[in-house]
Amino acid sequence: MVDKSHNNMTKQDDAPQLRQLYADFEAEHLMPLWTQIDDIMPVVPSPKAVPYIWKWSRLFPLAERSGELVPVGRGGERRAIGLANPGLGGKAYVSPTLWAAIQYLGPRETAPEHRHAQNAFRFVVEGEGVWTVVNGDPVRMSRGDLLLTPGWHFHGHHNDTDHPMAWIDGLDIPFSYHNDVGFFEFGSDRVTDYATPRFSRGERLWAHPGLRPLSQLQDTVSSPLGAYRWEFTDRALTEQLLLEDEGQPATVELGHAAIRYVNPTTGGDVMPTIRCEFHRLRANIVTPPRREVGSSVFQVFEGAGSVVLNRKETKLEKGDIFVVPSWVAWSLQAETQFDLFRFSDAPVIERLGFARTLVE
Repeated sequence: MVDKSHNNMTKQDDAPQLRQLYADFEAEHLMPLWTQIDDIMPVVPSPKAVPYIWKWSRLFPLAERSGELVPVGRGGERRAIGLANPGLGGKAYVSPTLWAAIQYLGPRETAPEHRHAQNAFRFVVEGEGVWTVVNGDPVRMSRGDLLLTPGWHFHGHHNDTDHPMAWIDGLDIPFSYHNDVGFFEFGSDRVTDYATPRFSRGERLWAHPGLRPLSQLQDTVSSPLGAYRWEFTDRALTEQLLLEDEGQPATVELGHAAIRYVNPTTGGDVMPTIRCEFHRLRANIVTPPRREVGSSVFQVFEGAGSVVLNRKETKLEKGDIFVVPSWVAWSLQAETQFDLFRFSDAPVIERLGFARTLVE
């Protein structure tokens, strides 16, 4: 292997002509492949991101303190605290392609409207009373709900109660940043509609299983359904396990029910860069270790269990969040019924033809 300590390419005993060649490469901003192939073409993925677990019991008190000290408004825009992967040099990225944060909104507060090219969602692990207004449509945020804010949709939030609320945000910010595709625009200082309907207009139009309005036959890049309600997710998972009890093929693995949230116009992922899923394990179920190209983030919604990341087991409780970088071995172990929300960069990985999974 070439010693990179001298001009990144040369060795002390290189011939003068070779040393001059490397100096000329450097002067012209050239890098020969033979000096860096181990770095840019590893035998298997070698991510800088590391597997890491954030404990909800520590996150939530910090979010509460930020609510007392940091106002919401123009400038900060959002009281969102990004999860910074320890392997990524201090950037507020949970993985090289994904951003995750805990967002906190105090009693009677409003987060102003803005829009951006990046795709975003919110998942609520606990709490009620906040509405997110997406392109003028007020969407209730409640426990277990997945809420979408596709790219370039104006959105703001308002808390209609005397109690604070926190949730997790997921975005494709790192992917957008590294590929220079981001745009941002301020909207209203408030929100465009302070109504608090139980169901948004998008739900009233789209949230009817197997039924599509004839007024909306054009496929959309992201899902037009802004809210995926917990009651339907819970029912789908429950029925999968009941069918398994009846001997029917309904679960992905024995004792492991799972759903993917989909765009009702295409049957594909809810957004072009982010996949969202929900997983339920029966008590005492252990999933086989697996490795996947691309990164995933999980949040425990309910129950107790553990995750094994590169053979290291960590106990998990409600609200805990963990990241699985590319090609890191992971498995889940359930003590009780174990419910987890998951999001990943799978749509990008699959569309580019890089997807690969190894079950060990």
